[in-house]
Amino acid sequence: MASTKRKGDLGELKVAADLLSKGYQVAIPFGEDSKYDLIVDRQGNLERVQVKCTKSDGQKIIVPCRSSNNWNVIKYTERMFEWLAIYDITTDSCYYIPSKIMKNGRSAINLRIIPAANGQKKGIHYASDYTAM
Repeated sequence: MASTKRKGDLGELKVAADLLSKGYQVAIPFGEDSKYDLIVDRQGNLERVQVKCTKSDGQKIIVPCRSSNNWNVIKYTERMFEWLAIYDITTDSCYYIPSKIMKNGRSAINLRIIPAANGQKKGIHYASDYTAM
């Protein structure tokens, strides 16, 4: 993929298309300075969505819970938006994480595509549990 901006645009379009296919209305905020990328109308409630585009290794998706530019890093909090949406290039799928999971300023969330090789189950987030809002 050519650039970070282009990758981000792809993620936003894939998530918007996925949400539209599920029957939601989607709006795009004007400008580049919002703390969220999309607004979705779910049963009459407007909810903010931050979108990340990533490429997994086919086993797990590492989802950064922060945004950065040349000057600083902003850790996401549960008050910035209602949903963190991920488009994974490898699986060509979208995943939706409620913002309440981002308590305590966590830096990343791992979504398992396949079970852990060591059999661990406690504390695991399975990607298949995050396909719907």
